[in-house]
Amino acid sequence: MDDTLTNPTPADDDSALHVIPGLRQDLMVLLKVRLNFFVLVTTFFGFLLCSRGGEIHWMKLVHTLLGTAAVAFGSAAFNQLMEVDLDARMKRTADRPLPSRRMDPLVAFGIGWILSAIGIIHLAVQVGHLAAYLTAATVAIYVFVYTPLKRVSSVNTLVGAIPGAIPPVIGWVGAGGSIGVEAWFLFGLLFLWQLPHFVSINWLFRQEYESAGYKMWSNGDQTGRKSGVLSASFSLVLAVFSLLPMVAGFANLLWSIVGPLLAFLMMALALKFSRDGERTSARRLFFFTLLYLPVSLLVLVLAWKY
Repeated sequence: MDDTLTNPTPADDDSALHVIPGLRQDLMVLLKVRLNFFVLVTTFFGFLLCSRGGEIHWMKLVHTLLGTAAVAFGSAAFNQLMEVDLDARMKRTADRPLPSRRMDPLVAFGIGWILSAIGIIHLAVQVGHLAAYLTAATVAIYVFVYTPLKRVSSVNTLVGAIPGAIPPVIGWVGAGGSIGVEAWFLFGLLFLWQLPHFVSINWLFRQEYESAGYKMWSNGDQTGRKSGVLSASFSLVLAVFSLLPMVAGFANLLWSIVGPLLAFLMMALALKFSRDGERTSARRLFFFTLLYLPVSLLVLVLAWKY
């Protein structure tokens, strides 16, 4: 037997060591770990809000997060499998593991299938059937409706905001809550927040989206006026919607002031962007949407009545 098979040279050892970090990075990209961190954050806050004033069942929270994470990661793999050809046309996605051919599509399919199935089953067994049903619906809408719709109609942004708004509801029912007005409020908050968030991203990368064949609201919007007005309109609706907790009586004055104020600040940034059409204004709007979510959720925890 050749000794090099059992006793690799130092150079061989170095190659092996370099493969592992590369594979780990490819898996993180395939599963969209950074993006799905927000999914887990909103799921956590949904669980926390439902548990306010009572005992937090920590193990059930862990099971809820584990199941949701597995399904979110699996959905991300399916999404990239279905968009390999489009990702290959865009500079910012061409180096993903599938379009760059560093990963076999069958491997990605297996990862997506196993994670999604395990996540749904785990939620059904350890958390509850309603949480599992909501998670399965999230996968179905994200993979089979939203992803193919991106090639057909700009309405995809509205459809894509639905699975993005379900995680806090999964957290809510995972803590034992029913789907009442509070859960619908959390869904609506996340749904409306995503619209200016995605519109700003679409505009910043509109040329890549257009060349790849995606149908987005920002396509052809050279001046940014359309995208800015859309973002401002959604922010205004979000400001009005933020008054629901006060009307329904499940949040105090703190949220009634801060919630609409945050949305109005987002609207002001969107209007500035619509007027000047500058990339810096679009970036400010985008970064504010990132700031809006954790701040609003923290304020809700402080203002929630129980």
